[in-house]
Amino acid sequence: MISIEQAIDEAMRYARTFLPEGKVATYIPELAHGDPGQLGVCLITKDGTVYHDGDWQQEFTIQSISKTICLIFALQTAGYEKVFSKVGVEPTGDAFNSIVKLETKTLHPLNPMINAGAIATASCCMDLEDPFGAFMDLTRRLCGRESIQLNESVYLSEKKSGMRNRSMAYLMQSDNILECDAELALDLYFRMCSVSVTTEDLARYAVVLANDGVDPATGERLVENWIVRIVKTLMVTCGMYDGSGEFAMKVGIPAKSGVGGGIMASVEDRMGIAAFGPALDAKGNSVGAYRVLEYLSQALRLHYFAGKDL
Repeated sequence: MISIEQAIDEAMRYARTFLPEGKVATYIPELAHGDPGQLGVCLITKDGTVYHDGDWQQEFTIQSISKTICLIFALQTAGYEKVFSKVGVEPTGDAFNSIVKLETKTLHPLNPMINAGAIATASCCMDLEDPFGAFMDLTRRLCGRESIQLNESVYLSEKKSGMRNRSMAYLMQSDNILECDAELALDLYFRMCSVSVTTEDLARYAVVLANDGVDPATGERLVENWIVRIVKTLMVTCGMYDGSGEFAMKVGIPAKSGVGGGIMASVEDRMGIAAFGPALDAKGNSVGAYRVLEYLSQALRLHYFAGKDL
């Protein structure tokens, strides 16, 4: 079996050849400043061994990867019945920022991993005195770094340019899906997406999910196991936008992507992996990070339906 170090080295060389195919996100103006040539990866095993390469310490905004933490936060705060009275659990087959199903299929967003679903999920937490502060506390614990902060410039850019998200929120408010003012839910959502992280932060979070919600470094349970099961299931079915089915076939690891260029993947009972590259494909997934994970899945036999001989 190939070593993890060799697999990462080969995965990075393989993935770099695909970077020219991608483009940085421009619909959020601040993200347009990203360097499409950047690529990094961090892999952390359950025993705490850290492997990394490339731009693994580069900070980037978490974007839609925050939707997994938002779901954990909402389930811990508001409970299962409340959250899933506002949002469903089915894949959409549409783009992450599509509004069409809110009008043509159901009043409720189809799942928490699309923008409308995450806004609805975030709205379940508005009864707290400081929802974003509580979200940040949870994020820092899951990622194992107290110095994680909001990227203020990205937050303001998202808030100014987020008219499609604003349309979804007001539509949901008009249909009584949101129980709070749409602007309050939107502000929390924009802030959640604008948190700055590194691949190491996300790999530590991913290994907590891989270890059934228990931090393997401390033995502390950070997430209840029933919540972990829900989050990882939705990562498989909905975590890679409308490319989730293809990713499940090619990579076969529960994962969540974000238009900031990150992909976080959780290998059951074994490791957490995060990769980063701002160049995105047409569906909003990082071209380079996707290829890194594809290569590692094959080289290390990480696919759900591969042998477990590592």
